[in-house]
Amino acid sequence: MRDEVSSEFELIRRFFTPPESDHDDIVLGVGDDCALIRVSPDSELAITTDTLVAGVHFPLDTDPADIGYKAAAVSLSDLAAMGARPLGLTLALTIPEIDEAWLGGFARGFGEALEREGGTLVGGDTTRGPLSITVTAFGDLPAGSAITRGGAREGDDIWVTGALGDAALALRLLLEGRDCPKALRSRLDRPDPRVREGIALREIATAAIDVSDGLVADLGHLLDASGGGATLRLSEIPLSKAFEDALGGSIDWSLPLAGGDDYELLFTAPPGARPRILSRLAELDCRVTRIGEIEKQAGLRIVGPDGEPFAFERSGYDHFRG
Repeated sequence: MRDEVSSEFELIRRFFTPPESDHDDIVLGVGDDCALIRVSPDSELAITTDTLVAGVHFPLDTDPADIGYKAAAVSLSDLAAMGARPLGLTLALTIPEIDEAWLGGFARGFGEALEREGGTLVGGDTTRGPLSITVTAFGDLPAGSAITRGGAREGDDIWVTGALGDAALALRLLLEGRDCPKALRSRLDRPDPRVREGIALREIATAAIDVSDGLVADLGHLLDASGGGATLRLSEIPLSKAFEDALGGSIDWSLPLAGGDDYELLFTAPPGARPRILSRLAELDCRVTRIGEIEKQAGLRIVGPDGEPFAFERSGYDHFRG
């Protein structure tokens, strides 16, 4: 008797992972940030779909402009993880009623994300029902240049852009009814998809994923695809000043390790690539931090700030486990 399906990823594996395709133009199917379709001998199309549901992906009182921005940004972040340049997006919008003020704000925020990161709204659908937003994004890249989850190798450095934990802390403060600093709320409502950074890393990174479910969980997905294991050093995990100030100096490591909603790039690269990584991302004014290394031994090991092993169960957000 089969075990009961109890997680998002078990659901995908059991019901929506088809046998390997014999269609030569499908370069990569289910299991990465984007699917890859060959459109010419020299070009591939990256495709990703994300759904945002009210009360799950954003607080119910979120400004509609911020909802629109985030709806576009999370799909653009998937393109960034593959190193793809945004082309077009489709929008399937389900709303309970026609509210012109809400729709105007939503459309403005959606457009702001596209103006900043690239891409054009090219179609979609509108229906009536509980508020939810589904975006499909398309990006192009040279054939064979995509950064997938499966390329990490023993000895590679593990890097992450930006800072982690801000969005998770913002959500915690809001749910507890406490004041949330604007710098943290902005990271929850308007994540920064690292599109330019992903393109810059295309010829350098061996593997990549965007941090949406939490650092530990998403690194786990990368390790599952690549094989091997990893060591992370908590002393190197990048935190923002707003994050540290809000916590008053006592760090809750569950936030940067498992909170999610960061939409930063987690990637691997050989040690010899360090100068190029630092140089290229400095040109883009992007903070980047080396936080660990890929190892032959399976599993994830975390070293605490004191140099001792840090016990932390692999976890992250899952729509069916909570």
